[in-house]
Amino acid sequence: MARPSSAELIRLREVKAVVALAALAAYAKRDTTFVPNKSAGTERWHAAVDTFQFELLLNGPRFFDTRAKAGGGGAIDLAIHLHRLSFNDAIRLLRERGV
Repeated sequence: MARPSSAELIRLREVKAVVALAALAAYAKRDTTFVPNKSAGTERWHAAVDTFQFELLLNGPRFFDTRAKAGGGGAIDLAIHLHRLSFNDAIRLLRERGV
């Protein structure tokens, strides 16, 4: 795998979590009944990856897994979290999925 450039890393860190989730999850559905308490732009999504189920709060590039009580920012962090990957494997998966 080619080493990621600084520009690629910056771009992947700025990808909206909703866009990354669509590329990474086998199933993803927005909870239209969710009303955020803190940040008006936050959305709750339910997603499935392999046999794992996730309830995620997404806002811009940031995500928070309400069940695991863990979060991060950018497509790389989301790929690592959802697929339990290393940094390099996450970048490889994002490239394969066209993120």
